[in-house]
Order: sequence, then structure tokens, then C-alpha cells
Amino acid sequence: MNQVQFVLAFGFIIFVLFSAVFLLWAFYQRETSNSLARVLIRFSKKWEFRPQDVGGFSWFQLALASLLSLFLEMLMIRWVSAEIPVFAYFKNVVLISSFLGFGLGYSFCRRSINLLAFVLPLFLVVSLIKLPWPALRFVVEQIPYLIAQTSDFDLFGAAITPAGVFGTLSAVVFIVLLFALVALIFVPLGQMVGWSLESASDGVLAYTVNVLASLAGIILYTLLCFWYRPPTIWFALAGLMFTLLLWKRRLLRWTVLVIFLLCLGFVRMAPHAPNRELWSPYQKITLVPSPEQNPTAYELRTNDAWYQKIFNLSPDFVAAHPELFRRVPVEGNAYNIPYHFYPSPPSVLVLGAGTGNDVAAAVRNGAGHVVAVEIDPLILRLGRELHFEHPYDSPRVETVLDDARSYIQNSQQQFDMIVFSLLDSHTNVGYYSNIRTDNYVYTLEALQSAKRLLKPDGVFIVKFWVNTPWIAGRLNNLVSTVFALPPVDLVAIPSDYTTTGRFFIAGSQERIQRVMGNPKLSPYLIQQKDAPASDVTMTTDDWPYFYQHKRGIPLGLAALALTLIAFSWRLLRKTGAGKLQWHFFFLGAGFMLLEAQIVSKMALLFGTTWVVNSMVVGGLLLLIAAANTLMHGVQRFSYAAVYLALLGCLAIGYLVPLERFFFSSPWAKAVTASFVLCMPVFFAGIIFIESFRNVNFQGSALGSNLFGALFGGLLESISLWTGIKALVVFAAVLYLASYLALSSNRPMHSGA
Repeated sequence: MNQVQFVLAFGFIIFVLFSAVFLLWAFYQRETSNSLARVLIRFSKKWEFRPQDVGGFSWFQLALASLLSLFLEMLMIRWVSAEIPVFAYFKNVVLISSFLGFGLGYSFCRRSINLLAFVLPLFLVVSLIKLPWPALRFVVEQIPYLIAQTSDFDLFGAAITPAGVFGTLSAVVFIVLLFALVALIFVPLGQMVGWSLESASDGVLAYTVNVLASLAGIILYTLLCFWYRPPTIWFALAGLMFTLLLWKRRLLRWTVLVIFLLCLGFVRMAPHAPNRELWSPYQKITLVPSPEQNPTAYELRTNDAWYQKIFNLSPDFVAAHPELFRRVPVEGNAYNIPYHFYPSPPSVLVLGAGTGNDVAAAVRNGAGHVVAVEIDPLILRLGRELHFEHPYDSPRVETVLDDARSYIQNSQQQFDMIVFSLLDSHTNVGYYSNIRTDNYVYTLEALQSAKRLLKPDGVFIVKFWVNTPWIAGRLNNLVSTVFALPPVDLVAIPSDYTTTGRFFIAGSQERIQRVMGNPKLSPYLIQQKDAPASDVTMTTDDWPYFYQHKRGIPLGLAALALTLIAFSWRLLRKTGAGKLQWHFFFLGAGFMLLEAQIVSKMALLFGTTWVVNSMVVGGLLLLIAAANTLMHGVQRFSYAAVYLALLGCLAIGYLVPLERFFFSSPWAKAVTASFVLCMPVFFAGIIFIESFRNVNFQGSALGSNLFGALFGGLLESISLWTGIKALVVFAAVLYLASYLALSSNRPMHSGA
């Protein structure tokens, strides 16, 4: 696509998004001067209803609406982030857009609900994502590159230019418009839940039902992910639940069914055969076989970005296809290079085993025992089914389904060779799907833990796809610090039948020097003695942002955050959302920061996995439910005492180092870490439910709480500058602000 076509396609998309957002937000504005919007509102009157029209209050309706709300939120967060790369780059955008939508919905819970205000933005988002228009697909793919031109991330750490600033601003406009469209989806659901909470005879019980049903929605979605169910099942279930909510109004239920069927038609669009689209618990996987009758390789793509190839390097295949190995013989292949440094090692640990290329290399080169660690069960299954050499069927191979950091932190086994196998390297060329994920694999503490598993005479290899000098410098500094010697830094010469990579090799100096002097191998290696490797901030468990050059908030991210805050604030004024209750606002912001740092620390302790995140969020919801239960019959209450307990727990969580929780018993680790890290949530829950009860469970109070969560979600990015531990301090400040706002008891208008 040439530049003119790109500009035209981008302009068309912005025009459509802006028009849709402008018209659809008119449903919630106090008044609009746009004649087309007034026509749309008049036309949509027949789809307008109140909760009383679909059955009124019932505990079942409240539970179902709450379950659907969290189920749909989880669905949109994962699906949009997988399909539109920029929302994987900014992982919180879809989350905070749902907060904005729910917050407005709770604030508008006494207004009529218009079903078209739900189904139209949902259909537009789905069609934008799946419409088979090449120009549209190309523009969406390029958004991360535009936003990153002023960011200090790998590949994009270039000097800021006028063209880069313009590209960033263009991308910000796209993201904000899509953010607004996604937020619209959640407003009607927020209205239904907010009305039920206000109408319940027992407000504390109603909020408890809301929390537990939300937990059920998270569990249901997580189970579908671990059962490898595709998005068609997710959308079908969401459509059925919404239809059931509106069953008593024929027009409403048929409208929901028709729109969800149309959405399913788009969602079902998959790559053309023979490509296969699969969904693992963590990502969308596209399997691309070779077009030949007898394939020589498979390619895997995750979230539409290149991930890896499955190669056949068996002796029979090499002998049958000499043309593939003319430039670089199989001995110089990147997968075989580690075993020149330690031939036939008795034991090998492969971290990031994937479909099995490195595992096959270990078996092929005579390894006695191989432990293959891979986090994604579907990728592991594809390796068992498709790898030509069937390495996972070997009796010498032990597979471990775990996060790499979790394994090296908890294992007591020692190895003769440890291979970090291109872990997360695909994010370098794959739209940075993990750029805001706390990457605890490449931190100083992680490599120190890995060294503990290496035998005295062993070899330690970090293989990574390096694109910029400072990424090389970071890896070099980390390995040098851990081993007290600079590693051998080299690159395998690329060939037609391999995945190249940069090697950082440490450990037994005798073995390393012996290989580096081997004249048979040296022609196929490029030693990086004088290669640029600039000095950069070292990643630690407190600042684990491996793909960021240095501490700070990138310009693109700052521009987006400020724009989203300004947009949300303007929206509150234009829609007449009412008074922003600052006590609830600060409670929401504090809780969001509290949750963010808990999830990050639990990921370090137990692994960065969906199941860990789901368990943490589920545990927090259970603590909130426990606080509700405790307060159900309480008549006398001291805010000061509970705030002191909350701040005391935050202080303990800040002062106690995470290393104290690395017990050998997983149960001891889980219980102690959960108690110390999550206990502040219990006291925060007590403060919230008592405050909520004191305002008679007003939906507007819950709306203010979610607006605060939106702000906290954006503020969480400050950890890119301060580190994760500092989030506890910011959370404490926000909770103190909530106490002061409660004491002053002077809510301010959102437009003030």
C-alpha cells in the first residue's frame, strides 16, 4: 500500500469513528444541537426501556446483569487486545474504557436505557476489527508504529521529529475514538446494575451479590479460555445472557439476538485454509503450514505477529535437502550452536520451549535429560502434534507447564546447561504484545535465580532477537553482573532454514574458550566484541520493563493518558453525570493502584499467567464480599480506626521484601503472600461498603468510584518511571485523600 492509499484509508476510518462517537454519545448528552443525532434519538425511542419494563428488581436479574458485565469486560479486554495490536501495547485502555462506561451507567441508573446505545457501538467495534478490507487491516496494524515514534521503547527509540509527533497524535486520535466507542458498550449494563443496587431492599446484600456474580463472570470466562474456546463461543454466551435479561420485551430480545448473530458472523471470519486460527488461554495463535505437499516447516503467529517456525533438523531430513544447508551447514545452525559449548550435556533446562525446536536440538545433540518449560499449553500441544522430530515424545524430555520465572524461582534441580530460548523475543517484531507486561524473566533477580540452578561446570546461554544496541547492552550488563564476567556475545550467521538470534554465553570459561578457538565453527559465528551495546538502566523486579530504554513516561503514553483524562472529564460535563463525589473517586483510584501492584507482585511469586491474574482478581472480590458480610450487621463504625489499619497494612506491604515470601512450600508462600499483600483490600472494602451504605447505595456514588478507577488505571503507568513498589505509596496518598474528602463532606461538581 502506498502512502496516498494509507492516508486516504486512515482518514476514512477516523471520519467513520468520529461520526459514530459523535452521534452515539448524543444518547447521553443533556442536549444536542445536531439534527442528525436528534433524528437518531427519535427513531430509537421504541428501543427505550426502564428496568421495570423487563421484570423490575429481582436477585436473579441483579446477579445475571453483574455476571454479564464482568464477562463482557473480560471478553473485550482480551479480544480487542488480540485483534488490534495497539491495545496490547497499551494494556489498560480497554479496561479503563469499561470503567468509564460502567461509571456513566451507574450515574445514569435513574434514566431510561436505550438498547441501540449498546448494540450499535458493539457492532461497530466488531465490524471495525473483523471487516475484511485490506486497507483497514493495514492501517490498524500500523497504529503501534505511529504511537511509538515518540516513545522510548525498543525499535522506536529514535529522536523525536515533527513527523513522529504528527504520527503519534494521529494514533492518539484513533485510540481515543475507539476508547469512546468501547466505553459506550458498557453504559446500558451499568445502568441496569446501578438501578438494581438502588432498588434492593438490602443494599449491603445487593452489593455482595453484585461482587460474587462478577466473580462468577470472571471464572466463567477464564474457564472458556482454558478449554480453548474461540471468540464465537464468548460472544454467543454474552448474547444469550443479554437476551435472557431482556426476555420480557419481544423487540428488545430479538434486537439483541440479531445484532449478536451479525457479530458472530464477523467474529467467525478466520484465515483462509490451510491456515488455522486457534485460541490458547493466553493468545490467538495462527498456524501457517508450508504450501508444499510435504511441508518442510510450519510458522506460528501469535496475535497476528510472527512467533516462531517449526523446523526439521533431523539427520534424514538434512541428508534429503542439502540445498537448504549450502550456505550454513547444519552444525552452524542456531539451534545446534549451544551444544558446541557443551557436547552431550547430562542435563539441560530449556526456558520458553515453544513447539520444541530447542528441545529437539538438545535431544539430537545427546542431552541426557531435558526439562522443557513452556507457559502456553496449546503451543506445547501443537509441538507434540506437529514437530517433525517429535522431541516431546522422547523419554529423556520432561515437560513443565509453567511461567519461566516461576520455574527458576521454585526449582531445586541443577543443570549442566541452561538455555533462555528467545523468550519474548517475538515482541521485538510483533507490535510489542508484552511491552506493558511486567517482564520478570529478564531482571537481575531472575538471572541470579537461574544461575543458582547452574552446575559449577555448566554453560548458561541467553538467546535473544536483538534489534537495538541498548537491548544488547541491557542483556550484556545483566549477565555480566550475575556472573562477574562479561559474556561471549555472538550472532549465528542466518541461513534459509533457521531462526537466528544473538547469544550471550556465560558459565564455564574453559568450555567457552575451547569453542571460540575452534576454526571449524568460527566461520558461522559473528563475534560482537566491538558491536554497539549502549549502557542502559538495569531491569530489576521493581522496574521490570525490559523493552523500555530508561525510567520515565514515554511521550506517546503521556499524550494518550492526558487526552483520555481530558476526554472523560469533558464527557462527564456534557452528559450531565452529576456531582463527582470525591470520597468515592479517591477510593476507586486508590483501589486500582492497590490492585495493580498486587497483581504484579503475585505474578512475580507465581508466574505471569492468566490463571494467576484471575485468581488474584477473584481473591480480591472474595475479600470485598467478606468485608460486606462483616459489615452487614454492624451499627457502630470508626472510619479513623479502619483507615489506620489500611495504612498500616500498606506500610507492611511496602517494607517487607518479596524475597521473604519465597518459601519452598507453595501453600506457605500463597497464604503468607496473600495475607500481607491483599489484606489492605479487606479494609478498603469495609470503608467502601460503609460509605456506600451512608449514601443509600446511590448509583452516582458507584459511578464516581469507577471514574476514580479510570484515573487510577492511567496513573498506574507512573510505575514506568518510579517502579512498582512506589505504587503502594501513591495508593496510600489516594486513600488519605479519600479520608480528607470524607471529612470535608463537600462533593464538587464534575464540571467545576
